[in-house]
Amino acid sequence: MAAAADLTGTKRAMAYALCKHLNVDPSTVSNTSIEGSDIASLFSHIVNSSEDEVMKWVKFSMDFAGSDGKQHALLDNLNKDLSQKSVLLGDGLKPSAADIVVFATVQAFMSRVSDSELQKFPHVLRWMDYIQNIVDFGTTLQKINVAKSVFDPPSHPKKADKVDTESSSKKAVSGQKIADKSNGSADSKKPAGETKAPEKKETPAAKDNKTSGDKKKDKSAGKTAEKAPEKAADKDSECNISILNIQVGLIRKAWKHPSADSLLVEEIDLGDGNVRQVVSGLAKYCSPEDLTNRHVVLITNVKPGKLRDVMSAGLVLCASTEDHTAVEPLIPPEGAKIGERISFAGFDGKPEDVLNPKKKQLDKITPHLRTDENGIATFKGIPFTTSAGPCRSSIRNGNVK
Repeated sequence: MAAAADLTGTKRAMAYALCKHLNVDPSTVSNTSIEGSDIASLFSHIVNSSEDEVMKWVKFSMDFAGSDGKQHALLDNLNKDLSQKSVLLGDGLKPSAADIVVFATVQAFMSRVSDSELQKFPHVLRWMDYIQNIVDFGTTLQKINVAKSVFDPPSHPKKADKVDTESSSKKAVSGQKIADKSNGSADSKKPAGETKAPEKKETPAAKDNKTSGDKKKDKSAGKTAEKAPEKAADKDSECNISILNIQVGLIRKAWKHPSADSLLVEEIDLGDGNVRQVVSGLAKYCSPEDLTNRHVVLITNVKPGKLRDVMSAGLVLCASTEDHTAVEPLIPPEGAKIGERISFAGFDGKPEDVLNPKKKQLDKITPHLRTDENGIATFKGIPFTTSAGPCRSSIRNGNVK
C-alpha cells in the first residue's frame, strides 16, 4: 500500500511539474489519467517528445519505480552520470523534462534512506538540492533535507604587540651585557703566568682603509636587506585577495552577444543605482532566461574594456569542473545584500580602484580560487563570506574564475 501511495504521489508531482515546465494548466491532467497510467504513459500524455536522450531517462524512471532491491545500483549509475554536470541533459543549468521525471521518481526512495546511505551519492544529492529549489513540484513532494556545512571562518594569529617586542629586545641586550661582564671577570682571574699575545698594531692608513671597507659592506648589506622585504611585500600584495573588489550582484537582464555565439551580455544591479554591463562566456552553459533575476558574484574593479565591440565592466565568477564540461556562476546565500562586498577572514585590506592588467594580478590569484568538497567557494581554503553566509556552487572541488 505504501509503495502504491508513493508511486501515485510521484506521478502527481511529476505531472504537475511537467505542466508548469511547459506552461500548461495542471488541471488539464485528470486524476484518472494520473492514477491509471504508468510513468512512461503519463509522460507521453503530457510531453510530446520522442528524443532518445529524454526517453532514456523515462525508462530509467520506470526501472527505478519497478525494481525493488535494485535502486542502489541505479542510483550509483545516476551518481556517476551527474559527476560532471549540473543537470541531466545539456551543458547548462536549465532543468529539462528528464530532470523532472527522474527527480519525482527517486525522491520518495531518497527520503526514506539513512543519512549515511545518502552520503554514498553526493552528486545525486547535489543535483536533487538544485532541482527541488528551482522546479515547482506542488505540495505533493517533501523536500530532501540536504545537510550543508556551517563554516566558522578560521581565526588568524595576531601580530606580536610592540610592547612584547620591545621587552624581548631589552632582555636580549641585558643578557648580552651580563655575558660580556662575566667574560671580563674570567680574563682578570687568569694565572699570572698566562700572558696575552701582543696585539698587532695597525697603521693609521690601514685603519682608514678598514673603516672605509666596513662602511661600504654595511651600506651594501643594508640595501640588500631593504630590497628583500620590499620584493616579498610586492609579491604578497599581488597575490592578496583583498585587492579585488568582489561583490554580490543581481542580473536584471541578459541577452545574446550580437557578434559572438559563445558570449552573453548581462545588466547587473549592484544597488544604489549602480548598474554594470558585463560580457561573460556563458552562452554554452546558460541561456539568457537562466540568468535573468539571478544573484551572482562578480569582480567589479577589473579594467573596463570591449569584448567583441561590446563594453564590459566586470567579471562574473563561475565554478567549473576540471574538464570544463559544466560551468555555473557562483551562488550567493539567500539574504545576501545586493552590492555587499565579499569578505575573507584574515584579509582586511582595501581593494584597488582598478586592477592593472600589466601586473597580471588576476592570473596570480585565480589559481587559488576553488570550491571545496561541500561546494563552498574559497580562496586558499578561506570561504567567500557574505553577511548571510558563504557563497556556493553545485559543482564541488571545482575551479573558480
